[in-house]
Amino acid sequence: MINLPKVSIVVPTLNAASVLRFCLESIDSQDYPKEKVEIIVADGGSIDDTLAIAAKFGAKIVKNDLKTAEAGKAVGVGAAGGELIALVDSDNILPTNTWLQEMVGPLMKEPAAVGSEPWKYTWRKKDGFITRYCALIGMNDPFVHFLGNYDRVNLLTGKWTEVARDEQDKGSYLLVKFNSTNLPTIGANGTVFRTQFLKENLRGSYLFDIDILASYIKKSGAAVFIKVKNGIIHTYCERDIGKFARKQRRRVRDYLFHRNVDNREYEWRLVDVSSRSFKAVVIFVFYCLTFFPLVIQTIRGYMKKKDSAWFFHPLACLVTLWEYSLGTLVSVFNNAELSRKEWKQ
Repeated sequence: MINLPKVSIVVPTLNAASVLRFCLESIDSQDYPKEKVEIIVADGGSIDDTLAIAAKFGAKIVKNDLKTAEAGKAVGVGAAGGELIALVDSDNILPTNTWLQEMVGPLMKEPAAVGSEPWKYTWRKKDGFITRYCALIGMNDPFVHFLGNYDRVNLLTGKWTEVARDEQDKGSYLLVKFNSTNLPTIGANGTVFRTQFLKENLRGSYLFDIDILASYIKKSGAAVFIKVKNGIIHTYCERDIGKFARKQRRRVRDYLFHRNVDNREYEWRLVDVSSRSFKAVVIFVFYCLTFFPLVIQTIRGYMKKKDSAWFFHPLACLVTLWEYSLGTLVSVFNNAELSRKEWKQ
């Protein structure tokens, strides 16, 4: 353990008291030298017990005036003093006490790799049906299933992504090379980056996960990344369908705002009718409107792992279609970030 690098764990928060304790407890339990772990909580103005919980675990608290998670990550990166930075959300839980070593070890072996990320979400029977559903499908946004650029193991396809890449199986991890800015949604929920890489490629006051690699590839032509064959727990919405809808609303409204002000690097535009993105939208809308194909996907998933959480899939898709359609329409008249007033985990 003597030669292990110092890791700064950046956790953006805003009224996250309901989940933060579990996150920080899992970090505190890591079998990693305590003096080489720095916890940075980038807070957007919490009025609950978030800051008291962070202080209890010895976290360095920095202020995030822009309030959003992406802005909090950027603030946290600026304050980080470790050789590596782990981007961990407040609703993440590290599933084992060896998790951090598992993430760091391959980076020490592969100097060309810019970061590492778990290749799946950890499924737990005790979690809420939305959390279990997201773990089963390997994403928090079912539309990404149709795009194929998810970044965690998806039981519907048996793959961790459908994006083209060069891949070497190294046993406990995959060494992956991307030669295109068509990328998986890499960069959140337990992603570890080399600090120098993050700071050199951070653009402005926001850290958008997928944009970091996209920006680097545009400059360098390729990026080498590690997918570790472990997981991370993401207690996403648990059983709260309303919260799931709000997060989808936030996702589309924030994306359209930042694209409009040229803050984004990764292109999600759908103007090319021959592109996979355009075809994915057509198929997604068709599946939602006819409904039956979503039921078929649900049954296929249930046959692979018998969990009633699969039956959330049709509703998740319909909620997503509604929120994305309404958010796009609203943004024509009011293209602003979704307000974080009264936001909480």
